[in-house]
Amino acid sequence: MLELSFLGSANAFTPGGRYWSGFVANGRYVFEAPPTVLPHLKRLGVPLVDIRAVFISHFHGDHFLGLPFLFLEYLYLTPRRDELFIVGPPGIEARCEALTDMAYTSLSRADAGYRRVYIEAQPGGEGSVAGVRFQAQPMRHAGGKQLRCFGYKLWLGEKTVAYTGDTEMCEEIFLLAEGADVLVLDCSYSEGEGPEHLGLLGALEVRKRVSPRTAIILTHLDDEPDVAIEGLLVAHDFATFRFP
Repeated sequence: MLELSFLGSANAFTPGGRYWSGFVANGRYVFEAPPTVLPHLKRLGVPLVDIRAVFISHFHGDHFLGLPFLFLEYLYLTPRRDELFIVGPPGIEARCEALTDMAYTSLSRADAGYRRVYIEAQPGGEGSVAGVRFQAQPMRHAGGKQLRCFGYKLWLGEKTVAYTGDTEMCEEIFLLAEGADVLVLDCSYSEGEGPEHLGLLGALEVRKRVSPRTAIILTHLDDEPDVAIEGLLVAHDFATFRFP
């Protein structure tokens, strides 16, 4: 069983009252840490001590600014003992710990009773984190050179979930999708196409090229896309999708 619960489903501008995108796989693996990650994990009923790893695609605010609040929770209200793994682009540790101290002075150096373990994603690289295997692929977003962005594929028992993060059309989408049971796909433009992100036209092209056995969930939305295609789903805030 693969269970994906969405923390939010919108892009940075939170159109239509949607919240920033992110989701949790099987209650343990968090993809993105938007500013609302802590209250939304609580609203979904995810036990915070069950979280094993957080995957950050890139360093735009709607994707990682929520981490200090999670760290604060672990220090004061929800003690944890297990290591917390955080996977992200090169520089992930320095960025996140500096952000943490900007949010709450000296929080990064507080003895919280557990250890944060940072893992830098490498293009096309595979690794293991918290007992599961993952793969990282570089994505095409915001120019690429100044801001490195990654998509991830995670093997969870007999199921595999892939996530593009923010991306334009690129071949790495299809490398991630290969063999995946579910692909969570950027669809920032509900009509046509646009810069730096996929739109509905691109999402439809991905649907045509990816195996029909791979379900596709659209997220990072600007509006409700008008789709009624088998195997193409639309994320909503706090929605849960189950794939037996």
